[in-house]
Amino acid sequence: MADRNLTEGPVWKALTVVSGPMMFGILAVLSVGLADAYFLGQLGSAPLAAVGFVYPVTAAITSLAIGLSAGANAVISQALGRDEDQVKLQRMALHATALGIALAVVGAIIFALTAEGLFSVMGAGENALTEAMKYAPIWAMSFPFLVGFMVLNAVFRAHGDGAASAAIMILSAIFAIGLNPVLIFGWGPIGEMGTAGAALATLIGRVVGVGAAAIYAVRRGYLSLCANPFTDLGASVRDIVTVGAPAAFSNAINPAGMALVTAAVATLGEAAVAGFGAATRVQSVALVPLLALSAGIGPVVGQNWGADMQDRARGAVAAAWIICLGYGLAAGAVLAIWAEPMATFFASEGSEAVGFATDYLRVVGWSLFGYGMLVTANAAMNARSKPLYSMGLSLGRITAIYVPGAWLGVSLFGYAGILGAAVAANVLVVAAGLWCLGRTGLAPIDRKLQVAPA
Repeated sequence: MADRNLTEGPVWKALTVVSGPMMFGILAVLSVGLADAYFLGQLGSAPLAAVGFVYPVTAAITSLAIGLSAGANAVISQALGRDEDQVKLQRMALHATALGIALAVVGAIIFALTAEGLFSVMGAGENALTEAMKYAPIWAMSFPFLVGFMVLNAVFRAHGDGAASAAIMILSAIFAIGLNPVLIFGWGPIGEMGTAGAALATLIGRVVGVGAAAIYAVRRGYLSLCANPFTDLGASVRDIVTVGAPAAFSNAINPAGMALVTAAVATLGEAAVAGFGAATRVQSVALVPLLALSAGIGPVVGQNWGADMQDRARGAVAAAWIICLGYGLAAGAVLAIWAEPMATFFASEGSEAVGFATDYLRVVGWSLFGYGMLVTANAAMNARSKPLYSMGLSLGRITAIYVPGAWLGVSLFGYAGILGAAVAANVLVVAAGLWCLGRTGLAPIDRKLQVAPA
């Protein structure tokens, strides 16, 4: 097995090796959601609304997969840094994957049994509820495959293999997007499935993804049904859950907070909600490089911390924050200049919603560097096995700044108050993040900091 050693060479290069390919993988995953919305929108408002009701629930459940991935990365990357033997590493990967799939099966069953009640409580009308219930059971079936897929990808990144992780994400997305129109509208012997077809395309894409990931993991020696597979199972589960549970909660906080902020925007009317939604979709694309950087910094920090190279781990955080600042300001300039054309792409040209979206992009775009610093700090602290700090940072940003700021702002200043709250949430969290990094030994500003040589 040939691992990529992230404890040697320039820190920026180690970050780039893992993060660079992940940009394409994350874009591919985002494209699946956009394709669903595009094709289902052609069937009418009810199927599109159905996916809207399903999304917050599935996003919250998907946080489990993200949390378990963070736990797997922390355990395996630190073990690699300590130069543990291959059999132990394979056993850890096996434990992480089995734990993830087992929890996902339980989550899928609970979701399938409670979906109708959840959508009703969320206010789904009769038509939207009917369509949502065509989608939900099939999506629930896909959840164990999603978790297995994401945990294995975290294993690849822990070994420094970001290219394989991204390639398999792209492969899964190609199948899901390619099958979307075939299954939704029907083609040849395949009858029209409508909303259920979108869910089935997602299921097939995830099955392909986890299958490819498992084959690759075995061939590279990352995963194996090694002798005595239950050895140290309790320790592996404890270590994974110690990081994974708070990390899962951290990732669930953001969609929950965004729902509350959207409710504040709704007090200004449907056009404001449409514009806000369009702007956040553009923002999600602009954030891809920063999200990729957060995926890459975890293995770098984990391997170096495990190898007792704390200064190098801090150097990785410093390099990541410099990248966040530089890219964030460049993205802010691009969004400010091209805000209106971008807004028009996601909202009807000439509509009032375009104005709301344009204002959001021109103002909030300048603060995206702060959100990048947040997600990279969280990933670094998770890899350092200090997930309570990252959870507290995310929780504080949403509950202490963004949500109350949005509601107070909209009552005092209207839409401008919403924008001000978003900027404050992104910028003020940088100071809080620096404090948390200092408490966990990862502060990027330190008198002993040694930035890796170029």
